[in-house]
Amino acid sequence: MSTREADYGVATAQVTVPHASEAARSGPEHVETPTAYDAILLAGFGGPEGQDDVIPFLRNVTRGRGIPDERLEEVAHHYRHFGGVSPINDQNRELKAALEVELASRGIDLPVLWGNRNWDPYITDVLKDAHEQGHKRVIAIATSAYSSFSSCRQYRENFAESLENADLVGSMTIDKVRPFFDHPGFVEPFIEGVRAGIQQLREQLPDLDVAREVRILFATHSIPTADAERSGARDRDYGPGGAYAAQHLAVSEVVAHAAGEGAAWDLVYQSRSGPPSQPWLDPDINDAIALLPAEGVRAVVIVPIGFVSDHMEVLWDLDTEALETCREHGLAAVRVPTPGKHQAYVRGLVDLVLERRDGTPASERPAMTKLGPWFDVCRPGCCENVRAGFKPAAAGIAP
Repeated sequence: MSTREADYGVATAQVTVPHASEAARSGPEHVETPTAYDAILLAGFGGPEGQDDVIPFLRNVTRGRGIPDERLEEVAHHYRHFGGVSPINDQNRELKAALEVELASRGIDLPVLWGNRNWDPYITDVLKDAHEQGHKRVIAIATSAYSSFSSCRQYRENFAESLENADLVGSMTIDKVRPFFDHPGFVEPFIEGVRAGIQQLREQLPDLDVAREVRILFATHSIPTADAERSGARDRDYGPGGAYAAQHLAVSEVVAHAAGEGAAWDLVYQSRSGPPSQPWLDPDINDAIALLPAEGVRAVVIVPIGFVSDHMEVLWDLDTEALETCREHGLAAVRVPTPGKHQAYVRGLVDLVLERRDGTPASERPAMTKLGPWFDVCRPGCCENVRAGFKPAAAGIAP
């Protein structure tokens, strides 16, 4: 047994939820006890900031998979197309600044820390510095709204690993705000964007019949089907694709109903990787687009419903590849903005922190689908990585 596993075993023998605040340690689905936090951690994916960073960054992302550099270079050209710079870091810097302004406007004295899983500033270093500055009770916001291994549990595993690597086990706690896929702050910017997108298409095609000739494509990152089926709590049946698919379908329906003017809609996937023999969620957005002209569709609204900002998967997979596919098939198309630093989104993230600070009852928390409000403390066995199995994780009941 490794030192980390031994420490994790000690921690789990003492509390149900390792590394958690006192209110969350017993593992309630929703924490309704006020909790005093002294810092917010904005946890990002990270991205390269120059051509020399691209391959080292991709090595970090794929660590443990044995992928040679020549294969990584096949993905690297997306970043090299933009000068080797991912927009995600600047976007998170802007989001951090917007959160600080929003907190100050409400008279809330909580510093916002920013740390990444895969590039500088790394979460481990940020937590170590924070502890040296006297911060011991952290509430984390992951820059992803949904439940799956890559969008939730992997962040939680990284929190636990970072506490271990920084020698902070037992001296710092980390809670995490609930997955916010159906929080109004996340959903309302998409509703606004779809309305604006349809209006833009009308300006391009004045005779457009929206209900018959527009298709709304809600796009999100594809993941392995086996991982998707293990997303969410293990004692609940979310249907095909697990909680990951169910959450996206539920939010897409809300947005389409609120803003789609009767247009048909589909949930589609993008950014697939991995061997062709491994099943991933589909249909791919480009395959879906190719079928639309035969259905009488003349225009497409692409909604990046799975993403919080215009990072590389949006700029390349949607703005480059998907829009080019639309042009090839004679379709007018618009791409809706991600929440980014939209005021409603920033307010919503602060509201999510205050839910935990104030111990807001679940019955009083906003949620725009029947699935929510989602759990504060992840349930046992949720969001397993089928390839690697379970590793120690914060903010959830083991494993």
